[in-house]
Amino acid sequence: MKFSQTISTDKHQNINWMNNLRSIAMFAVIVLHTASPLLFRVKDATINDWLAADAYNALVRFCVPVFVMITGALLLQREYELKDFLKRRFGRLIPPFIFWSFVYIGYRLYNEEIELSDNIWPNIKLVLQQLQTGSYYHLWYVYLLMGLYLFIPVISKFVRNATEKELLYFLGVWFLTVILSRPYLTILDPGIDLHNFTGYIGYLVLGYYLAYKPFKFKNIAPIAALVFVSCALLIASGTYFILLKTKNLNTFFYEPISPFIVILSSSAFLMARFIKVNLNPVVNKLINNVGKYTLGLYLSHAFILNVFELNDITYNIFNPIFSIPLVALLTFLLSSLLIYVMSKLPLLKYVAG
Repeated sequence: MKFSQTISTDKHQNINWMNNLRSIAMFAVIVLHTASPLLFRVKDATINDWLAADAYNALVRFCVPVFVMITGALLLQREYELKDFLKRRFGRLIPPFIFWSFVYIGYRLYNEEIELSDNIWPNIKLVLQQLQTGSYYHLWYVYLLMGLYLFIPVISKFVRNATEKELLYFLGVWFLTVILSRPYLTILDPGIDLHNFTGYIGYLVLGYYLAYKPFKFKNIAPIAALVFVSCALLIASGTYFILLKTKNLNTFFYEPISPFIVILSSSAFLMARFIKVNLNPVVNKLINNVGKYTLGLYLSHAFILNVFELNDITYNIFNPIFSIPLVALLTFLLSSLLIYVMSKLPLLKYVAG
């Protein structure tokens, strides 16, 4: 039996918790980008401050994989007319991406990270290069999303017609490639070309599977929570251990396509699905609205962080244990307000995301 036939009655019950998880993942991205500058100051930060950044980084590293998993859960279940799918997805993605790319080009010019010349052609080449490679550090995700959108109409055919055994086969081979791609384990690489099973494609299928799998045993939520906490502790302590040994920051445990982050992200995904939270209707409406503008929040949050940084509002305003989540929360709220206002203006609503 096709796996899709076992979950058809459950599809529409998954939307609310996925909206909640999308908002949580967005806040996690902001926490990550608030804490990361401190994480890389291994030479001059105090050990207690650095450990706070390490802990927050470990806790929120599920954010981008979970975004991809939600995309897989929502999009792989459907059948598409190719032209309509590409037009709808890229039509929603490209305008805000171009707008915010130029915003960050402007910021980098203001910050003297890049410079214009007196000739038009070199300036055009500079702008085109920025658009080609990403005008700011967080925009890599948009390029990733474009690639996934191009492949979704292809892989959705497989997913919708696959049995559960076939889905597990794909995920098993993908996870094997994730393990064998890690340093120190490449010696076990059999030399078989497995590149078709690599990358974020696995997260798409994993999100679809975990969102609709009709689990028959109880206590999934507490087990997932235990796995999440244990994995976060392993990631944070492992990174600290390597730092003690090498005196340098090593992102071995932080890599988004690694067994540690796969397990962390899967457990976060299952926690969101199975932990039942009764929210106030007003709060629930706010979260749903935030979920609608996640793309805009992702594109804009780095700008708000930059504004804060120019005004010395960063992780070091006081103890990072408290300042990191506080600055992240302020950034989240102001980014939400900015995108909401943009969405109500005649022209800017098309680039609000």
